[in-house]
Amino acid sequence: MVIGVCRVVLNINEAFSLKEKRQVVKSIVGRIKSRFNASVAEVGFNDKWKNAVIGISCVSNEAGHADSMMANIVNFIENDGRVVLVDYSTENIFVD
Repeated sequence: MVIGVCRVVLNINEAFSLKEKRQVVKSIVGRIKSRFNASVAEVGFNDKWKNAVIGISCVSNEAGHADSMMANIVNFIENDGRVVLVDYSTENIFVD
């Protein structure tokens, strides 16, 4: 079993309140969940207006599939015009 984990740091330039930021983040999280069937949550910068950290995970039989899925999700976020992807990191956890 392989667990793919990704941490994504976002900048939301058009948000001028926590409410506006939460609307954008909630929309992106929901779209990732429905399109990729991955577990997604906002995990950092909860009190910042312009920044957010999203954690993403998936479970697979193969490391290549987990890597591909995380790359597709990162690409999906990069193509969303509402946010700027500042940084991301991925990791695979192997479980027997």
